[in-house]
Amino acid sequence: MAKATRLAFGEALAEVGATNSRVVAFDADLSKSTMSSLFAKKFPDRFFEMGIQEANMIGAAAGMALSGKIPFICSFACFITGRYDMIRMSIAYSKAGVRVVGTHAGIGIGEDGNSQMGLEDVGLMRGLPNMIVLQPADELETRQMIQFLANEYEGPAYIRLTRQNLPDVSPAGYQFKLGRSVILRNGKDVTCFASGGTVPGALQAAEQLAAEGIDVRVVNLSSINRSMRIWWFSVPGKRKRSLQSRIIMSSAEWEARSARCWQRNARPWSNGGGFLINLANPAVLRPSMPNMNSMARELPAGSKSLSRLDSFGR
Repeated sequence: MAKATRLAFGEALAEVGATNSRVVAFDADLSKSTMSSLFAKKFPDRFFEMGIQEANMIGAAAGMALSGKIPFICSFACFITGRYDMIRMSIAYSKAGVRVVGTHAGIGIGEDGNSQMGLEDVGLMRGLPNMIVLQPADELETRQMIQFLANEYEGPAYIRLTRQNLPDVSPAGYQFKLGRSVILRNGKDVTCFASGGTVPGALQAAEQLAAEGIDVRVVNLSSINRSMRIWWFSVPGKRKRSLQSRIIMSSAEWEARSARCWQRNARPWSNGGGFLINLANPAVLRPSMPNMNSMARELPAGSKSLSRLDSFGR
């Protein structure tokens, strides 16, 4: 059943609150939109409505985290990450275990306009030390990420959620694990890496391209870590190596063009085999830029297997 990941988050947060008394939640006057209101109704003594004071909320949550609590701080992605300097010092450099929750991410909110859209958030959060960045593709993955953040992970985290509904895409028996990607559709010609709200478009494009004889593998990459560096591939008769991609696009471009964008960019690579990637990174990166953290790696013609994904360090 299609569900917005912000709603799945609110439901999951209320559930973990019942089993983990260390979990607390903060909001900045948007609890009915971020769905933290579901937690507030069940645990009013552990919910803090801070008003339109995101910076104050960040500082208070950092103090609670350093005192042993597990705070989830919620707002629109554009508003909460707009207090970058506070997150940088109070959470990231302090290694405070605050879970920063940014909803209404990307351009999926439509007519509300760019003032409400989280477009730069991934680029900002990925650049911070000690910070992991997560972007679930559906309800199941969202719930598992919240369980992970509440009960297993100790450090700072940013999770990026949608307002728009997303269809269920996770395979049966799926279990989220930090840094692991999951193949949603197998294919032999081209592989598309997608994340969050762009995953349905990648799957749709794969089905449409199949009608043209292009077999597309689709991989959900839900852990977007600042230290993702290299994709290694096995090339028959050659030492493992990686090649810089020719195609790296911004989050807004992928979301706006959806399936059409995947199709257009997959076709040129279908003959020789290749890899496309969308990390929902709002920075428009160009192949000529040095030291890019978000890199797609092309699989040379004749390659047969993806031998290892060893990219997420902490």
